[in-house]
Amino acid sequence: MALEIIPHPRHVAGPRGFTMVELVTVIVIMGIMAAVAAPRFFERQTFDARTFTDQTRTMLRLAQKVAIAQNRPVHVRLDGQSVALCFDAACTALVFPPGGSNSGSAVTVAKCGGVSAWSCEGVPSGLAYTLTAGAGSTFYFDPIGKPYAAGDAWPSLASSFQQLVVRITGDGVNHDVTVETETGYVH
Repeated sequence: MALEIIPHPRHVAGPRGFTMVELVTVIVIMGIMAAVAAPRFFERQTFDARTFTDQTRTMLRLAQKVAIAQNRPVHVRLDGQSVALCFDAACTALVFPPGGSNSGSAVTVAKCGGVSAWSCEGVPSGLAYTLTAGAGSTFYFDPIGKPYAAGDAWPSLASSFQQLVVRITGDGVNHDVTVETETGYVH
């Protein structure tokens, strides 16, 4: 009696690969995705809006942390052209950026007085930002991280700072950065 060896189904030669229907389906799906997603990749304003929103949020958090770490007020200037951090209301004492320089983009250089060693970022072209009604364009964080309106004397126990929402627009979507009243929480 001879033993018959039965091959494992995985080793049986047979048709392999993709069918024409599968290939056409994949190509159609990729075409639809490309038609929908591709325009987003070629609009610079979309990337600029998200980047500037993240930079603004990060700079506001930095202002609060520097105020706490150095035990002195840090002023935030939101003048419509840039977001800048200073140690005084007149912006004569500049807050240095953690990396040693700001982004260095042409817009930032133009709108921040050509100073690269300053926590200041210019608003990219095609974008704009607005502040909530009643919020001033300048405020400061005190040494415990609480926000105060620019007109509030320091040191002071009472703050007239109202919740601030910086709304960045330009790509068809609103990007909001909020500073809370009592805690200074930035989100």
